Amino acid sequence: MVKVWIRIFLGMALALGLGGAALSEPIAGVGLGDSLMAGYQLGPGEAFPEKLEAALRAEGFDVTIANAGVSGDTTAGGLARLDWSVPEGTDFVILELGANDALRGITPELTRENLDRMIERLKARDIDVILAGMLAPPNMGGDYAERFNPIYADLAADHDLPLHGFFLDGAIADPALMLDDGMHPNAAGVDRMVEGFLPLMRDYLAAREN
Repeated sequence: MVKVWIRIFLGMALALGLGGAALSEPIAGVGLGDSLMAGYQLGPGEAFPEKLEAALRAEGFDVTIANAGVSGDTTAGGLARLDWSVPEGTDFVILELGANDALRGITPELTRENLDRMIERLKARDIDVILAGMLAPPNMGGDYAERFNPIYADLAADHDLPLHGFFLDGAIADPALMLDDGMHPNAAGVDRMVEGFLPLMRDYLAAREN
């Protein structure tokens, strides 16, 4: 009889332990973007999602951030692959797309529409969106910039989203932090970008805990 009670006790303890583990699953994020997210010409662990995850974990946040960056992707490409790039169980998405739209001269109104549709579809799945903004390259001219640059702030206001105004902020102005092409950050540049992104992520994750 004593052995029976021991087995029952151990079974209950195991069940409670498994239940506790389920409750403490990491917050699951996805970095959805283009080559800036994918880590163009960078080594393993040097891309933005991996470095941001490492920085947040070092601060005690139980979070994972999968890398769903595809080099050359536009907002249309991101919209087309959204459902399979963001799996079930995802809690938040860092949405970083639009740079290639601007480089190709895609109509800013279409860029805005594609981003808006992605946000709506993610919200419909109860997935939080953290928006990473982009600026039009100077060679596109003032008229294009006036139509493109406000897209991210407008969408963040419309959907009440956390916004990081310019994804490359902190890196692009320093040639030592960029690859030779002048458009993509090197590993040190990603570190600087992560440093600038951390306050937004701290606020977001802290709000989830409350």
